[in-house]
Order: sequence, then C-alpha cells, then structure tokens
Amino acid sequence: MKYFKALIIFFLLAIGSNQLFAQTRAELERRKAQLNKDIEMINNTLKKTASSKKVTLQQLNALRAQIRLREEKIRTINSEVRLLDGQINENLNTVKSLQSQLKQLKVDYAAMIRFAQKNQGAYSKLMYIFAANDFNQAYKRMKYLQQFSEYRIKQANYIEETQNNLRGKIAVLNKNKQEKDHLLTDQQKEKNKLGNEQANQAKVVKTLTSQEKKLKQNLAQKQRDAAKLDRAIREAIQREIAIAKKKAEDEARAAAAKAKAEGKEAPVAKSSSGSILSATPEAAKLSADFVSNRGRLPWPVSNGVITDGYGKRNVVGNVTSENNGWNIRTGANASVRAVFGGTVARVLEIAGKGVVMIRHGEFFTVYQNLKTISVSAGEKVSTKQSIGTVGADEEGVSEIHFELWKGMQAQNPSLWLAN
Repeated sequence: MKYFKALIIFFLLAIGSNQLFAQTRAELERRKAQLNKDIEMINNTLKKTASSKKVTLQQLNALRAQIRLREEKIRTINSEVRLLDGQINENLNTVKSLQSQLKQLKVDYAAMIRFAQKNQGAYSKLMYIFAANDFNQAYKRMKYLQQFSEYRIKQANYIEETQNNLRGKIAVLNKNKQEKDHLLTDQQKEKNKLGNEQANQAKVVKTLTSQEKKLKQNLAQKQRDAAKLDRAIREAIQREIAIAKKKAEDEARAAAAKAKAEGKEAPVAKSSSGSILSATPEAAKLSADFVSNRGRLPWPVSNGVITDGYGKRNVVGNVTSENNGWNIRTGANASVRAVFGGTVARVLEIAGKGVVMIRHGEFFTVYQNLKTISVSAGEKVSTKQSIGTVGADEEGVSEIHFELWKGMQAQNPSLWLAN
C-alpha cells in the first residue's frame, strides 16, 4: 500500500509540474512568434532600402532593431532550452523512481505468488483456518486469506499501472530530447544570422562615419523639426493650463462668493500646473486612471518595432541624437490608435507630417507622422480608437513618432506602455 500512496503523490506532483511547464513554454512560444513577426517586418523594410546605394541613418536604426530582436529571440530560445533541461531532468528522476517502484512491486508480487503456490490447495487453507485456537482467530484467518487474494489482484493492477506510466514518461522524455535538439539547431541558425547582421551593421556604421559631416547636417534638420514639435507641444500644454487655470479661478471666485454669502471660509485654490490640469473631478479621475494603467497602456500601433528609443544616445562617431519619445516602425497604412481615453487637444502639421495631441487629465500623448487624421480638436476618444493612419517616407518606410508628457515634462514611454 505504501508504494501505491507514493505513486499517487508522484503523479499529482508530475501533473502540477507539467501544467506549469506547458504554461511557461506556451508563453515563450508566443513571444518567439511575435519576435519572428517583428524581425520579418524589419527585414521587409531593409529590403526596400537595399535597392538604394544610399546608406541612411534609418537603415542603421533598422539594423540595430533587427539585431536587438535577434538577440532577444536567442535569449528566448535559451530560456526554452533551460526549461526543457529542467523537464528532462525531472522526467529522468520520475523514470528512475518508477523503475525502482516497479522492481519492488514485482519482488513483492513474486513473494505473494510463491506463498499462494505453497498454500493453493483448499485443504491447506482449511487446515490453516481450523488450526486456530478459537472461533475469533479462525474468522480473522479466513478474512486474512480473503484480503490477501484481493491485495494480490490490486498489486497486479499497480504493476500494470506503473508500467503504463513508465512507458508514458519515457515517451515524454524522448519527445523533450527531440524538442531540445530542434531548439539547439534553431539557436545555431539564429546565431549565424546575428553574426551576418552585426557584420552588415559594422559596414553601415563605417560608411556613415565617413559621411559624418553630411550625417550631422541631416540630423540637424531632424532636430529642428523635433524642436518645432517640442514647441508646439509646450504651447498646447500651456494653453490647456491657461484654460484650466481660468476655469479654476472662475470656480474659485464663485465658491468664495457663495461661502461669503453663507458666512463660511472660502476654499483654498490649487496652484501647480499638475493640480490645475486635474482641478475638475473628471480630469482628476482621468489622471488617476491613466496612472493606474502605468506599464499596461497599449501601443499606438497594433504591431511595430522601436527603431529609435527615448533619450540621448550616440549615433556614430561623434554624432549624437536625442529623442523625447519613440520612433516605431510599422506596416504600410497601419492604423494609429489612442493609447488611452481622453480629449483631442490639438491637430496640426509639422514639417509636412500630421500630428495629433490627446489630453488625459494632466497627461498628454502625441502621435506624429500621420498620413491621414480621422479626429478633430475637442473630440473625445476612447482607448485603442483609431485617430488616423501612419505615413511613409520617400523610401516607403512607415514609422510613427510617439511621445508621452506629464504636464510640461516628457516621459519615457517604456515606463508607461505595455512591454
């Protein structure tokens, strides 16, 4: 019976472990599938620029994004291999334990068979019962013989069940080993591709470094366009602050007049830009809801890859670039969507690129490089609502520039958007 209890515990642990393994493996497979889609999208954009002999910063950004995605895919494969190694070791231990239990079950069963053979005659059983000292002992001996027969049948069933489970575990173990071999082959292929991409990146960096003066001129124009966008954003936020401040002052005067008429003390008015933007109950709730979704906000496009991230970075050589948001490469004519509910604060055009700015209480999101715009200033929008379609450059590459602000301060989108 103790072996049967051990088997039950074993199987329960194995079921729980297998469910966890399946869940984690499924998550890794989903991430790998998404990475494959992202890599394919970057490959397609690189193919578009491959026909041109001109080496551009966009091409370098795409290569860097491709390498980053490839490295993440290799890390994902490594995680799958480690997961399979753990499962293989666990299954090996299970197989060894089942083999040990099966061996002991067979030993016990053989002993029972030998005992049964020695006492298989009806006469021997009767003599065993009649040799009892009293009726109570005779009854117990009779029950013992009955239970012994039943236990022998159960023991045979335990042996058969253990053999079936052992065969099943061995089959799973072999499947795990085959999956690991496939993953290791895939991993080596990805490493080879990564090596080729890194070599290609080195060539592009070398070419751009030799054209440093021209690259600086191109970046200077981009920075001027970025400065125009920055000024437009700040002006729009200042306008929203002014409107909110005037509304708050009007409400404060009305509240003071009412308090004076009722002989009460007038309430203290809020003064900071953040509190002014969240002065009304609706704006305060919107701000709080926005904050509660930190790290879980959807992307402005359903499928895309970051080619230029937030902050200041070195491009090549002594050339640096600064970004107040993200540049996200996506599919042609992709729908651009609001990352959260709010009100359209401004719709404008900067350097020939459509821009939509949405207010979410004291927060603002900005969407630049829209080919078409389907919303207007003052319109309320909901989370994931389409606000237009993404535009493309002269090489047919589709990218959206996205920024997120809290009052007058630009925020890193990676802290707010879902990873």
